[in-house]
Amino acid sequence: MSIITLTTDFGTGSPYVAAMKGVILTINPTAVIVDLTHAIPAQDIRHAAVVLEEVADRFPSGTIHVVVVDPGVGTDREIVYVRIGRQQCLAPDNGVLSRMIARMPPSKIIRLAEPRFWLDDISTTFHGRDILAPVAARLSLGLEPEQLGPSLERLIVLEWPKARLLDRKIEGHVIEVDSFGNLITNIGAEMFVGRPTDTRVCIVCSIYETWGVYPTYAEQPQGALVALVGSGGRLELAIVGDNAAARLGVMVGTPVVMAWE
Repeated sequence: MSIITLTTDFGTGSPYVAAMKGVILTINPTAVIVDLTHAIPAQDIRHAAVVLEEVADRFPSGTIHVVVVDPGVGTDREIVYVRIGRQQCLAPDNGVLSRMIARMPPSKIIRLAEPRFWLDDISTTFHGRDILAPVAARLSLGLEPEQLGPSLERLIVLEWPKARLLDRKIEGHVIEVDSFGNLITNIGAEMFVGRPTDTRVCIVCSIYETWGVYPTYAEQPQGALVALVGSGGRLELAIVGDNAAARLGVMVGTPVVMAWE
């Protein structure tokens, strides 16, 4: 029996989440459902893509990840089943799986085209409940993905600017604001291996700067801006004991530069 995770922009406590769970449990009463997150900012496909990249592969082999961050719901965008490494994904084909497939190309892409596996009445505004949830439940009971529809050659992929490694600096930007308000960048720790991480390096974000990369938040006093490598292996910026995004007015896309003297 597969685990089913749910990732949406519905908001914590949304009745839409309960509706999807009800559909899944009606079809498979023994389903194991895990809320990956329902706090994706509304219609923010890129944020969802980052979260999936960080979290999805932590689950057991065969887990079914259902993603409902779908600004194009009801349009002619496709809904797909995708096998990526050990994981299975059900999602709109809108780029939300871009970062997962950048790490590992999909081994299987199938367009959901068989209404016999959906609910009888399909809302144009809630495909998460009426298509994705019943398909996930049936997959968890052993339905073969090949029965869901025809194979596709490729998925829609969003462009993701990469951090640039120059002679004495690295140029990147903020790609995610986490639930604590910490600023997650696209600068991977591997990019500055072998370079000083003490006070010889200056990290600048917007008009704010801090010196040194520290191992923990507690290395700096309350209220200080601190740079460290987060659990996802990326450089992040935080304000000790506070919300950096709110306090600094920084958002996704803000430039970040690491520079060495």
